[in-house]
Amino acid sequence: DGDHDPEGLLSTLPAIASSLLGVFAGMLLRNPAVEPARKVRLLVGWGCAGVVLGLLWHFQFPIIKKLWTSSFVLLTAGISSILLAGLYHLIDIRKHQRWCQPFVWIGMNPLVIYITSNFLGGLGFEKLARRLAAGPVKGFLDAHVAQGCGELVIAFVGVLLFVVFARFLYRRKIFLRL
Repeated sequence: DGDHDPEGLLSTLPAIASSLLGVFAGMLLRNPAVEPARKVRLLVGWGCAGVVLGLLWHFQFPIIKKLWTSSFVLLTAGISSILLAGLYHLIDIRKHQRWCQPFVWIGMNPLVIYITSNFLGGLGFEKLARRLAAGPVKGFLDAHVAQGCGELVIAFVGVLLFVVFARFLYRRKIFLRL
């Protein structure tokens, strides 16, 4: 955006509110006095309220991510709360945990992955994915499947490399903590 910050000082307050809403959700999830099913109901209720209030507030104060408007915060916090409730129910209550193991690998070593990616040059995994899947593969997919499909495959290969690296670090018990 050139020489200015589009968010500015006034957008800092909604960003702080957004962070605090996440903290409150985390406090609810960590509270042993509240039964798990009630936690899900509360998160879904708060989420629906946030979505409705954000959409209603949008008529007076538009939802603009770049400016981090309060209507944007309400809407996204509401959607996030509903998603959190669903994932909490699925993973922690129903114990469907096997599918989310790659997120554990990534979450155990985010700094090493980030630093390695930057060391490889910007989005390092994406650059490596381009060397593996671009060229004839991308051209074939764009010409015979759908325009842009080649870029999608490159992005998928980049994410796959990212996850494989995270798994490698996790299996070798290589963790960077600050």
